[in-house]
Amino acid sequence: MIKTADLCDVYSEYIDICEPLFRSYGKKQCFYGPMATLKVLDDNVLVKKALETLPAGTVLVVDGGGSTRCALLGDNLAAIAAARQLAGIIINGCVRDVAELKEIELGIFALASMPKKSKKEGKGEENRPLSFGGIEWYPNHYVYADEDGVIVSDRFLVEE
Repeated sequence: MIKTADLCDVYSEYIDICEPLFRSYGKKQCFYGPMATLKVLDDNVLVKKALETLPAGTVLVVDGGGSTRCALLGDNLAAIAAARQLAGIIINGCVRDVAELKEIELGIFALASMPKKSKKEGKGEENRPLSFGGIEWYPNHYVYADEDGVIVSDRFLVEE
């Protein structure tokens, strides 16, 4: 199991630390992997597409602009991600179906919960650098998340 605190101690020159914005909603409290990125606003069509196509072990990082107007992920999409063995999902936005999410074998970090579903227009951008939480998030860089926080690095930091 990785610990972000230990990674910060050993690899401080190779990491960026996200501001403490997120709550954990999934069953897995600790997850890491290479990042895939999305930028969307109140629309989760690209989120679903990514969850259906990303390779196992990936962490999907979604910049929803910090919007609290609707949820970008619920139990149905989380179940897809878990079945496909994604490592986790980090959303700069909201989730819903919180009771069900905590039973799904997946790491899920988000800002808050919101019962309203998103629009379905398919608008957004895939595989682009993102900027939120005081750091930059780059596709194919690595993200590490646990109860202590979220860090990113341009390199793989742990060995199994």
